[in-house]
Amino acid sequence: MANGKKIKPKEYALPSGGWGSMRGIASIFSREHPTRGVVQTLMRQNKPEGYMCTSCSWGRPKHPHKFEFCENGAKSTIWDLTEDRCKPDFFAQHTVTELLQWQDYDLEIQGRLTEPMHYDPSTDNYIPCSWEDAFTGIAAELNELDPKTVIFYTSGKAALEAAYLYGLFARFYGNNNLPDSSNMCHETTSVSLKKVIGTAVGSCVMEDFDHCDAIFYFGQNPGTNSGRFLHPLQEAVKRGCKIIVFNPVKEKGLIEFLNPQDPLEMLTGRGTDLAHMYLQVKPGGDISAIMGLCKHVISVDDTLRKEALDSILDVKFLEQHCHDFNEFAQQARETSWSDIEMYSGLLRADLEAAAEVYIAAERVIGVYGMGLTQHVHGSQGVGMLINLLLLRGNIGRLGAGISPVRGHSNVQGQRTVGISEKPDLVPLDRLAELFDFEPPRDHGLTTVDVCHGILQNEVHGFISLGGNFVRAIPERNTMEQAWTNQSITVYIATKLNRSHLIHGRNSWLLPCLVRAEEDCQENVPQAVTIEDSFSHIHGSIGKVKPASPHLLSELAIITGIAKATLPDHPKWCWDAWTSDYGKVRELIELTYPDDFKDYNQRIFQAGGFYRGNTAHERVWKTSSKKAEFTCPSVLSALGVGVAPGRYHLITMRSNDQFNTTIYGFSDRLRGLEGSREILLISPEDMEQEGLNEGDVVSLLSDAGDDVIREVGGLKITPFNLPRGALGGYYPEMNPLVPLWYHDEMSKTPASKGVPVRIRR
Repeated sequence: MANGKKIKPKEYALPSGGWGSMRGIASIFSREHPTRGVVQTLMRQNKPEGYMCTSCSWGRPKHPHKFEFCENGAKSTIWDLTEDRCKPDFFAQHTVTELLQWQDYDLEIQGRLTEPMHYDPSTDNYIPCSWEDAFTGIAAELNELDPKTVIFYTSGKAALEAAYLYGLFARFYGNNNLPDSSNMCHETTSVSLKKVIGTAVGSCVMEDFDHCDAIFYFGQNPGTNSGRFLHPLQEAVKRGCKIIVFNPVKEKGLIEFLNPQDPLEMLTGRGTDLAHMYLQVKPGGDISAIMGLCKHVISVDDTLRKEALDSILDVKFLEQHCHDFNEFAQQARETSWSDIEMYSGLLRADLEAAAEVYIAAERVIGVYGMGLTQHVHGSQGVGMLINLLLLRGNIGRLGAGISPVRGHSNVQGQRTVGISEKPDLVPLDRLAELFDFEPPRDHGLTTVDVCHGILQNEVHGFISLGGNFVRAIPERNTMEQAWTNQSITVYIATKLNRSHLIHGRNSWLLPCLVRAEEDCQENVPQAVTIEDSFSHIHGSIGKVKPASPHLLSELAIITGIAKATLPDHPKWCWDAWTSDYGKVRELIELTYPDDFKDYNQRIFQAGGFYRGNTAHERVWKTSSKKAEFTCPSVLSALGVGVAPGRYHLITMRSNDQFNTTIYGFSDRLRGLEGSREILLISPEDMEQEGLNEGDVVSLLSDAGDDVIREVGGLKITPFNLPRGALGGYYPEMNPLVPLWYHDEMSKTPASKGVPVRIRR
C-alpha cells in the first residue's frame, strides 16, 4: 500500500505483436522520413537473394513469410534508410563539447553521416576531409604506435567479407586485439559451450523448432529482441509444445502473441498463450533453478531404478557420449531443496512441475539469452542448462539441442571468420601459408582488457568498425575521462553517436554504406554474406541509392586504411579484394574449407547454407572427447550476494531500442511510455522502502569496493519483479557496473545482477 492505495504495477494489457506492433512501425516510419526504397527493401528483407536485416541474428527460413520482418527489424531498416542527413554544416554549427550534452536519441536522429570527418582540436569541431587524407593521416598515426597498443573493435554488424579482411589487417599490422560486441553479451556462450560440448555456438537449426515437445527458456525477451522468433514459438505451442520460462521480468513476448500476418487473429484480437509455466526466478537464480530441475529428474530416475523399472534417463547416450555424469548426479542428490528455493526464489513444487514437463517431453530445446550469460557465474549457468539437456540426450538429434539467442545480425559470423582475440580459435598456420607472413601468436585483448588498458594508459589507438563502444561498456564515466588520452581513434559509422564525441588526440569519423544500400565496386554490384544463430550463411544485396555519393562500404574503408598503413606485399591484394567481394569469399573458403565449401556458388541458397556444427552431429571436440557434465561451485550466479538494503539491478532494453540505438521512448510491451530515466521496482519493495510512484531517487553501487558509482534522477515505477530485484535501462545504468564485475570465464560484464542501493 502507498498513501492507503494498493500499488498497481505497470503492464501491457494486449498481446505482443498485433496492432501494437503495426503502430510501433508506423510511428518510426512517420518520424524518420524514410527514402522511397524502404518499402521495397522491407519486402525483400530476409528472403533469398534479398536484403538481410541488420537487427538480430535470428535465422532466415527456407520458405519465408510474405513479410519476413519483425517490428524491431522494420525499425532498424527504416532507421538506416532515413532521408535525414548529418552533414558537415551540422558539425560546423556544434562543437564536440556541446554535443556531449545531447541525449543518445538526439544525436542519432540527425540522420546519416555523409562525408569523412577529422577532429580539429583548435576549434573543437569535426571538419570534412578527403578519403585520401583520412587514410594517409590514419596510417601515419598507426605507424607511430606499437601495434600491441592498438585495438580493432567490431560491433557485430559488418558482413563476413569485411570482417575477414579486418581480422587480416589487424594481424598483418601485428596483433590479435580483435574484441567484438560478443565480449559484452554472449562471450559467455562462446567460452562455456566450447568447454562442455566442443563448439562455441548453439547446436540447433531452425527445423528443430518444428519437432520439439518442450522448450526451456531462460533470460531472453523475443518480443523486443528477436521478434521473428515469436512465429515458431506460436507454431510450436499450437502443435502441443510446452514452453517453460525462467525470467525475473514478466515479458509479454513470452506470455501471449498475436500474429500480425494472420487476418483472423488481427480481426478477433485473440492471440496464443505461449508460456505453459512462467517462473520469475531471482536475478542469478538460474543455477539453483536448473539444479532443482535436475535433482527432481534424477530423483524420479533413482526411484524407478529401485523398483527395477526402465530409466527415464538416456542411459546409452550418457554412457557413450558423456563425461562426469556420476559426479554431477551425486551433487544434485546432495543439494538441499531449502538451498535451491532460497537461491532461486522459486518453490519446490513449481520446479518439480516444470521437471515433469521435461521428463514427459521426448525432444527438448534449451533457449537462453543474456539473462544467463551476463552474470559473474554466467558460464556455470550455461553449463547447468547443458547438464539438464544431457540427462535425456537432448543434444544432437532432431527437435532437441541448445539454442542461444544472439543479438547483432552477424556477431556469430564475425567470430567464425577470425574476429577473435583468442589465437587458438583462428587457423593462424593457414593464414601464414596463404599470405606469407608470421601471425602474432599472443592473446589479444577482450573488451574488459581494453578498458583496463585505457585506464592504465597502455592502449593508444582504437579503431571501431561500427558500434557505440564507449556508451556500451561498464564504468562509463571513468572510461570517458581516460579515453581521450589515446593517440588516435577511428570510428566507421552510419550515424552519429556518443562514442564519436569521446575521441583521442587525433580522431576520424568515417561514414559507410548500410547493408540495404547498393554497393558497387568498379560499377559492379556486390553481395555480402552473414551468418545467423543457426550457423547458416546468407547472401545479401542492397539496392537502395546510397545516402551520399561520398560514402564507402565498410570493406572499402578497411582496405583503404590497410593499404595506406601496411607495406606492399605481393599476396596482400587490397585493390583486387575491394573490386570483387567474391575474391574475398574465395579466401574465406581457402581458410575454412570445411565450413565454406563452394561458398560463392551457395550464397543465395534458400534458407542459407549450413556450415555445420560438430555438437549437432554428436561429435564432441572437448578435452575428454565427450559432452561434459559440470558441477557448479555456487548456486547463485551473482558475484555479490544478498545483504540488508542491497538490491540487484537488471539492465534491460526497451521495445524502442536495439543495443545502444534508441528509436524512441515507448516500451510498449511493458506498459511504459516516456522517459527512460526510471527505476522498476516491485510494489512490495516500494512499500518496504516507503516509496511512492513518481518519487525520484538515485542508485548507488554496493559492490563492496568503496568506489562511488551513482546514477540519479530515476523515477520510481512499480513493476512485476521478484523481491530484491530492480530494473533499469541499458546503457543509462552502465556507470553502476564495476569493470571487474564480469563472468569469471569469459569476462562478459555481469549486467543482469548489479549490486546497488537506493538513495532518496
